[in-house]
Amino acid sequence: MHAIPQRCAHRPLAGGLVVPYVTLIHDGHAAFGVLDADKTINAFRRRLCQICQHPLDERCFLIVRPADVLTGCSPEPALHPECLPYTADHCPMLSGTATHYRRSPVLARHPAGRPCTDPSCPCPSRTTDEHHAARSGSPADRYEAWMIHTRTYRLVSLPEQPDVPSGISLDVPVLRTRVLRTATLTPEQQHLMDLFNALMNQS
Repeated sequence: MHAIPQRCAHRPLAGGLVVPYVTLIHDGHAAFGVLDADKTINAFRRRLCQICQHPLDERCFLIVRPADVLTGCSPEPALHPECLPYTADHCPMLSGTATHYRRSPVLARHPAGRPCTDPSCPCPSRTTDEHHAARSGSPADRYEAWMIHTRTYRLVSLPEQPDVPSGISLDVPVLRTRVLRTATLTPEQQHLMDLFNALMNQS
């Protein structure tokens, strides 16, 4: 297991683990695996690392699934190369321990996994859209990390919300790839990954 990166020394801890910047905090508790919409958008626009909140450097990593290749964008903010190994070790979806952070099943009625009795609580509206929610609660999938140069960092938006970033474009030169979690791919997903690998080998 990798030690807490120096960049994350200022971040709060929960159960001895770093609470990523983009994690939803509700009633003082970190809802690991659920992204806070406002912080996510802020990280996209200001080019911040989703873990430590520091500005990205010359190179950064994007977390990519086969479904993201199909849509052409990664729906999560980027990470520093130093923050990626720690994240890969401890993130429940990347490490293969989907219950690592969660001691009980997540309740569908509340994003933080706890019932919320405050009718004025803004927490449901502060979670990300269906695209992000489906990703955070999805079954095991294949995850890769793609290193890109920050000069090619480009945000994409949904047509109906052109002023709100929905992800980082994958239509850019990829400097390096790393498999974070393997999973059985569908024939279509395997075809997409084969096409990408072929393009990488030609460059």
